[in-house]
Parts: sequence; structure tokens; C-alpha cells
Amino acid sequence: MLSKNQIKYITQLKQKKYRNQHNVFVAEGIKVVCELLESPLELVHLYSTEEWQIPFPEALFTIITEAELKKISSLTTPNQCLALFKIKEIKTPVANGLKLALDDVRDPGNLGTIIRLCDWFGIEDLICSKETVDVYNSKVVQATMGSLTRVNVFYTDLSDYLKGYEQAVFGTFMDGENIYKQSLPTEGIIVMGNEANGISKEIEDLVTRKISIPRFGKLQQTESLNVAAATAIVLSEFKRNGL
Repeated sequence: MLSKNQIKYITQLKQKKYRNQHNVFVAEGIKVVCELLESPLELVHLYSTEEWQIPFPEALFTIITEAELKKISSLTTPNQCLALFKIKEIKTPVANGLKLALDDVRDPGNLGTIIRLCDWFGIEDLICSKETVDVYNSKVVQATMGSLTRVNVFYTDLSDYLKGYEQAVFGTFMDGENIYKQSLPTEGIIVMGNEANGISKEIEDLVTRKISIPRFGKLQQTESLNVAAATAIVLSEFKRNGL
């Protein structure tokens, strides 16, 4: 049975300040938890409504009821288990290779999907502005479906980072060059902007090549693409050019 202190501790981890304080984050659901258990991440504790075939030390595993799971879960429909993991050490991105940068992306689902896209397209470093949603937000963790362990997510002052970056800086803009008509390099950094406002003026001034995804619809009235959908197209085109 979960104590009040355990419930309080786990629910507090929904907030960034407590995750940072304890250096622990929450993962939920069989698929996500299993992916993380197979990674180098350190398990702090696993709570489950059922026994597992994997033998866990008693200090790391607790059987709980569905009612208890609901008390500690962030999901509308909790899925059998919840696990606590240590936050991994963040590495400073290496200078070479193709990278993705996010300028103030706020939606957890978008960030989670973008991390999965980085994993899919082999982007090892994702550089995020300090205003971008926290990677260990429970909704982000859920949306990554385990890809979180294979992508280095690095938070920094994006303007300062780009000022010191020596390769090409690509930015997505409505008035940019048609991405399908460009010769795209295998090295550089691609900046994707905020869901509502796009790339900020400060970051735009540091972009060396503006690119765009052309609209093909007859009416040409769609204002913009979802940032995660646009990221998928842009990464796909960069990787296709590099083949």
C-alpha cells in the first residue's frame, strides 16, 4: 500500500522544480516503461498493478492497486504501471553532424514527437531554447515512446549557441527558398520555431539560409504546418539529399 508521503512525492514530480530537485522523472505505460528499462537509465522504482516476469529487487518494485495507480498517474486512463527513473546526464553537443534546434516550442506532444523524429532520422543532438517545454514533462516522456534515451536533449541560450556555431544555420520561414529545390548539406543546424509565432526575430538574425515547405493546395490558404509535421518533412528532405 502506498503511503501519503509516497503519493505526495510522486505527484510532486509532475512539476519541473521537483524533478530537478530530486533528479528523477516519471514514465507511464507498459511500452514506454519497457523501453526505458532496456536503456542505460537508472530505475528508481517501479509501481505496477501486476507482477512482472522480470525479477526486480524488492527495494525497486511495488505492487499497487488500480485505485492507487490513479492517484499517482497523470494519464486519464492509467496503463498498468508507473516508473521513476534518474534523469540522465546531459552531454554538450559535438560540433559536427546535422542537428536540430527548437526556438520556444511549448507543446509537450510536439516536443515528444520531435524527439521521436530525431531518433528515426539519426539526429543525435536536439538543442532547445530555455523557453522550450521541459523534456521530462510527463506528456513529453509519454510522446517520445522511449526515444528519449537515444537523443541528447540539450537546453541552452539558443542565441548564444548559434552565435558560436560555425556551420550553416537553416531556418524554416514562409518566404524561404523551396526546400525541394535546394542542395542540402549533411552538416549544419536546422531551427524550428514556436507553434504560434515561428522563429523569433533574435534567432532569425542568426539564420544563414531560409528554407520553406511549399504549399500545393489550390486555395493556398493554410497559414502554417504543425511544427512536428514540418520537422518530419524537413528532416526527411535533408536526409534524402545526403543519400
